[in-house]
Amino acid sequence: MIPEYCRALEENEISEHCFDLIFAFDEIVALGYRENVNLAQIRTFTEMDSHEEKVFRAVRETQEREAKAEMRRKAKELQQARRDAERQGKKAPGFGGFGSSTVSGSSTAAMITETIIETDKPKVAPAPARPSGPSKALKLGAKGKEVDNFVDKLKSEGETIMSSNMGKRTSDATKVHAPPINMESVHMKIEEKITLTCGRDGGLQNMELHGMIMLRISDDKFGRIRLHVENEDKKGVQLQTHPNVDKKLFTAESLIGLKNPEKSFPVNSDVGVLKWRLQTTEESFIPLTINCWPSESGNGCDVNIEYELQEDNLELNDVVITIPLPSGVGAPVIGEIDGEYRHDSRRNTLEWCLPVIDAKNKSGSLEFSIAGQPNDFFPVQVSFVSKKNYCNIQVTKVTQVDGNSPVRFSTETTFLVDKYEIL
Repeated sequence: MIPEYCRALEENEISEHCFDLIFAFDEIVALGYRENVNLAQIRTFTEMDSHEEKVFRAVRETQEREAKAEMRRKAKELQQARRDAERQGKKAPGFGGFGSSTVSGSSTAAMITETIIETDKPKVAPAPARPSGPSKALKLGAKGKEVDNFVDKLKSEGETIMSSNMGKRTSDATKVHAPPINMESVHMKIEEKITLTCGRDGGLQNMELHGMIMLRISDDKFGRIRLHVENEDKKGVQLQTHPNVDKKLFTAESLIGLKNPEKSFPVNSDVGVLKWRLQTTEESFIPLTINCWPSESGNGCDVNIEYELQEDNLELNDVVITIPLPSGVGAPVIGEIDGEYRHDSRRNTLEWCLPVIDAKNKSGSLEFSIAGQPNDFFPVQVSFVSKKNYCNIQVTKVTQVDGNSPVRFSTETTFLVDKYEIL
């Protein structure tokens, strides 16, 4: 039952859904004995969908609408009385009470009108299973308007407000942005994206890789430069330079420079100067092979999955191998595993998480058992990120056109997955 509420058996997930778990276990155990209920019944009981509650809400909403209509009518009467008094040159009528002579009808009507407008603001529709209504009761974990106003006031006074990370899911907490790199006045961003489709029985159906070098210059005195490119690729990539780049110079000396050496590269903008493309069905080019073997057993399926890094020069980070699972059969029973796993009961997936795959950790396996058929565990999807590019294309040196003097530069390399699946 716990996997129905928690994606992983971890402390932060249990803490986040503690009340849901307490209410669910309360439906299972009564007076120390286990009740004969299933998951669907538990979900129905915990939602507490009551017909009497719906009737009460409807009656209360009707009463509120009638009260608002009455307030509008009173406000119109007060405004009409104020206009009549102004036309006759008399003092606008006020309300009786403690010192009420200082409160004019116009200000009172305005106050009532503002109250009506404030109460008529559209409300966000609540979730169907959550109790709703105009109740002002305390809501655990909710930020009130007063808190937001207080935080805004602190920010306006120069205070630094740290946002809380409590309540985030494990998958969200792991998505930490990389620290900013030290960018020089000449900065290159080398980015590659891969799209790969393999068959479950082996064979590469299609692999396509696109790469690009983006140049960014933040100081105009370095506008007239040339990039020295080192191309050690042996896979047969197709290179293409920007139309304004001297193609003959690049072909002869592997230098990226403008056709007109008197002109400068744009300043403070990302300019793509070189791009490449690789398309192949050669299995030896697959950077990370995934082998998934579901085997039928008496109680369902025993699934064995293994990976192997074929490119030893790569270092893959934040690798997640996602295996679909049959719905309504509960959590898988994990046998052996290299790394960690997360079970998402809402999406019916098992995520095999590996922080790093490199030459020292180039292979690993996962074994689990669950009810289902072999076709239920496909397609397997893979995601990762790497600071080393797949094709050995790098910028090794930057020089100025005049004098050929070297220029300091920085490089940011990223290898990403666009689509990587085993069908």
